[in-house]
Parts: sequence; C-alpha cells; structure tokens
Amino acid sequence: MAVLKKIRSRLWAPPAEVYVPEPQLTAPVAVGARYDIRPLTISSLDDCWRLDQRCFVDGEAYSRETFEYLLTAPESVSYRAATANGAMVGFVIGLIEPDHTGHITTVGIAPEHRRRHLGQRLMAEVEKGFKKRNVRIVRLEVRSLNIPAQKLYQHLGYAITQRLPKYYSNGGDGLLMLKSLE
Repeated sequence: MAVLKKIRSRLWAPPAEVYVPEPQLTAPVAVGARYDIRPLTISSLDDCWRLDQRCFVDGEAYSRETFEYLLTAPESVSYRAATANGAMVGFVIGLIEPDHTGHITTVGIAPEHRRRHLGQRLMAEVEKGFKKRNVRIVRLEVRSLNIPAQKLYQHLGYAITQRLPKYYSNGGDGLLMLKSLE
C-alpha cells in the first residue's frame, strides 16, 4: 500500500470521471468454463479498471490513473484471466521494486468467477514473471479480515510477517506477507 500511496500522491487530481458499476446481469458461469492467462497491457486499461471497481466495492478500488501508471511502468509484471471469448474476469499487477523485491499491488477476480482457482493461476504467473526478472522475494499486503485471500496466499507459500495497523484508507488493518522465490 505504501507504493500505492506514493503512486496516488504523484497522480492526485480531482477525479475527472467516476465509474459507477451497473448491476451485473450475467448468465451463470458454466462449471467447466475455460480460462486463459494472458499478459495484461495498457490496451486493457478500461476493462481492468471497471473490473477493479466491481471487485473492491469497499472504497479501496484504484483510480483509472493509478491503473494507467501500473500498466505502463517499466517495472510492471501484470497478467489477466480471460474467458474463451476474451472477456477479462481477473487480473494481477505486480511491480519490481529497486531492491529487486516483487510487490504484488493488486489481485482481482470477478465475483461470479471466484473459487475456480483463477487467483492461484494468476499468482503463479506473476511469480514466474518475477523470476524471469531476477526477483527473489515477493511481498503483498492483505486485509486482516480477508481470511479467504490469506488462506490462498498461505497455501501458495506466503507467510504473515507483520500486522499493519490502520493500513487501509478506511482504517482497516493490513497484514504484510512474504514469499521467497528461491
């Protein structure tokens, strides 16, 4: 979150556009639905931003400008999950810090596509991307109340190393989690 505070401070301006998600009238997702993991690039900026608005309805969604920065930064390592017809249903964005630590800044999965191992697949892909760029340690922050995400990250080898009091803008605590890629 510290990285995002830095990003937000660089990009702060009154919002030019506010996205208000419309109620989703989606068809049920087939149990055997196939998903592809693909690189996430600036060409998917609007899809990613809209999906983030749906995933983080608690006020922690990023601005479009923050996504633009995250997707164009040379230190970005980012992927998306897409359905067979190309619709984005998940994303992960990581940044490589100057000390070669990988920082997973955000992971989002469309509510109707959760519990299909997409988070696990996206995390594996971003970790591979980090390894290709000589990252040896990955860190992320997660809400202290987000038990499902914590369980996923622990299953993937991340360990809680620190509690971050009042880390989120709504005053919620965060947890710092680390994983060695060696």
